[in-house]
Amino acid sequence: MSIDQALIEKITLEILMKMQTEKAPSSCDGGIFDTVDEAVAAARKAYQELRTLSLETRETLIKAMRDVAYKNATLLAQMAVDESGMGRVSDKIIKNQLAAQKTPGTEDLTTQAWSGDSGLTLIEMGPYGVIGAITPTTNPTETVICNGIGMIAAGNAVFFSPHPTAKNTSMKIIRLLNEAIVKAGGPNNLLTSVADPSITAANEMMKHPGINMLVATGGPGVVKAVLSSGKKAIGAGAGNPPVIVDETADIEKAARDIVAGCSFDNNLPCIAEKEVIAVGCIADQLITYMQKYGAYLISGSNIDRLLEVVMTVKEEKMAEGCTDKPKKSYGISKDYVGKDAKYILSKIGIDVPDSVRVVLCETPADHPFVIEELMMPILPVVQVKDIDAAITLAVKVEHGNRHTAVMHSKNVDHLTRFARAVETTIFVKNAPSYAGIGVGGEGFTTFTIAGPTGEGLTSPRSFTRQRRCVLVDAFSIV
Repeated sequence: MSIDQALIEKITLEILMKMQTEKAPSSCDGGIFDTVDEAVAAARKAYQELRTLSLETRETLIKAMRDVAYKNATLLAQMAVDESGMGRVSDKIIKNQLAAQKTPGTEDLTTQAWSGDSGLTLIEMGPYGVIGAITPTTNPTETVICNGIGMIAAGNAVFFSPHPTAKNTSMKIIRLLNEAIVKAGGPNNLLTSVADPSITAANEMMKHPGINMLVATGGPGVVKAVLSSGKKAIGAGAGNPPVIVDETADIEKAARDIVAGCSFDNNLPCIAEKEVIAVGCIADQLITYMQKYGAYLISGSNIDRLLEVVMTVKEEKMAEGCTDKPKKSYGISKDYVGKDAKYILSKIGIDVPDSVRVVLCETPADHPFVIEELMMPILPVVQVKDIDAAITLAVKVEHGNRHTAVMHSKNVDHLTRFARAVETTIFVKNAPSYAGIGVGGEGFTTFTIAGPTGEGLTSPRSFTRQRRCVLVDAFSIV
C-alpha cells in the first residue's frame, strides 16, 4: 500500500468517525438541538415553510397546540413543581389550561385600510421571522404555551431559552407542541431550543444574526440584556403589586379575594398581591377575615425570625470615619421562593394545617417584606390613616414597575384616583389579582406582561411588524 493510499484511508476513516459522533439536526427530537446555530437554522427553515401556508392552516396548527397543552396540563404542572420545587400543582394546572384556551390566535391580527381619491392603502401585520424568547422558572410551561401560540399565530418561528432550573419541563412542552404541529400538517421545528440551556447559550442566541426579535419574561437583569441587544425587544419585567382596601369595601370579600390571589401558585405570578395597604378603621376587621380564609397571622419576634429565614441581609460599607449606622440591603432567599406557607412557617418552628395558604403579618411601611417582591406567600399589612396616604404609599412601593395594582372599594372616585396615580399595566378592582389575566375575569390571557417596553399584555399582534401596501388610483370605487 502506497503512502498516498494510506493517507486517503486515514482521512476517510476520520470523516466517517466524525459523522457518527456528531449529532446532526434531527426532526425526531422535537425541536431540541445541541447547538444554538442548529436550533436557529432549523427554526429559520420552519419559518420559511410557515410563510407558504394559509391563515386557515395556521389556525389549524394553533388548535392542535391548544389541544395538546390542555390535555397535558396536569402532567406539565407536576413536572414543573417536581423540577423547580416551586408553586402548587393545582394552580399550575389552571395556568396551563388558561394559556391553552385563552391565548389569542390569528383573530388578533387585524388589517387597516384607507380608501379615497388617491386609491387604496392597506396596513397588515407581518411576522418578524425567528423570535428568541427567554422564559422563567416560575412559569416554565405556561410561558412556552402562551408565547408559542401567540408567536406562531403572528407567523413567526421561535427559539426558546428556558431557565435552566426548569429545563426538562420546558423541553417537554416544546416537544409536545412540535409533535402536535407536525401531526396537524405543519412544519417541524417551529419551536426550538438547545438541550443544555444556559446563560452562555442565551447570550449566543441574543447576538445570533438569525434571530430577528427578542422577548424576555423574567427579572430586571434579563430585561436589561435584551434591551441592550440592538434588536427589537419586548421586556416583561418584575412587579411588586400593592392592594389597597378602603373603608367602603366589602371587607369579607376583599379578605377572601386577597388570600386567593396572594396564594395562587404560592405567589409566583408577578401579578399577585405582594402587600396590603389598609385604611386604619377597617384593618383589624380585614385581618380577622383573612385568617378565616386561610391566612396565618404572626407577630413580634416571629416576624423578625421569618425575615432572617427568607431574606438575606447585606450591610453596605461606610466611608472611613463615618459615624452613621451602616445601611442594610435585602435580597430574597431563593430556597423559599414559591414554597407553601406551611413549609415556610415550619422553618420558624410553627406547625400549621395544610389549609393555611398565606403567612400574614402587620409591618411598618418601610419593612423589607413591603419593599421587596418576595414571590412567596408572605403578605404584610400596612395600616394608613386615609385613602390619600394609601395611594401615596401604594405608588411608592410599586416602584414604578407599572405592572399590576389591585383595589377593593365601592368608591368610584377612590378607584379612579388610584388607577391614575399608579399607572400600572393591569389594574384589578374588587377581585383577586389573577382576574387581570382572565382567571374569573374577562379578556385574553398572557404570561408575558411587558411593562418596561410598553406593550402591556402581549398577544399575537405584539409579535408583528406593520407593513404598508399602497395602490394609487385603483380599487377606490365610491
